[in-house]
Amino acid sequence: MLRKYLKKYLPSHESIRQNRFVGLFGGLLHHHNLWHLHRRSVAGGIAVGFFAGLIPGSNPVQFFFAALFAVIFKVNLPVAAFTTLYSNPFTIVPLYIAAYAIGEFVLGNGSGAMPMTDLQLLDKDISEWFPALVDWTISLGKPLLVGIFLLALLLAVTSYLAVRGAWRLYVIYAWRKRAKCRQR
Repeated sequence: MLRKYLKKYLPSHESIRQNRFVGLFGGLLHHHNLWHLHRRSVAGGIAVGFFAGLIPGSNPVQFFFAALFAVIFKVNLPVAAFTTLYSNPFTIVPLYIAAYAIGEFVLGNGSGAMPMTDLQLLDKDISEWFPALVDWTISLGKPLLVGIFLLALLLAVTSYLAVRGAWRLYVIYAWRKRAKCRQR
């Protein structure tokens, strides 16, 4: 299973406790759920990552909030931080368009179509992309903010339930496979 493969590369609980950088945070990062791979902590870590991945800002901001939420809710921290990578320069515009449509629907404003704004990233240098995206986001206003929150919540709940369900199906499959092997 993927869990056994990942265990080889993840640090042990003892090595985390002895790390000098982790020591700066005191006991906050010592909870076992932050580092162990089991169904509740992994499902929670993925849900936290999906929620934090839609927080406006760059990846370091999203990593920070994913880590903060992981510590607060005591879910797997590396999984939460890694999951935030689903929102990247290639996916953020479609995600924000979906969030805007959700916000328009919930608020009942207008037609649900996005106002035409001039977002031309192809003729700009990569260093100019972030300010252009920030200006574009601000121009969309309240429907976008409401939609981002609701979409993040929807993604978090859906991913949590999907991971818990998939984990449960895998466990049932493994039990049945072992039972068949014992009968032979």
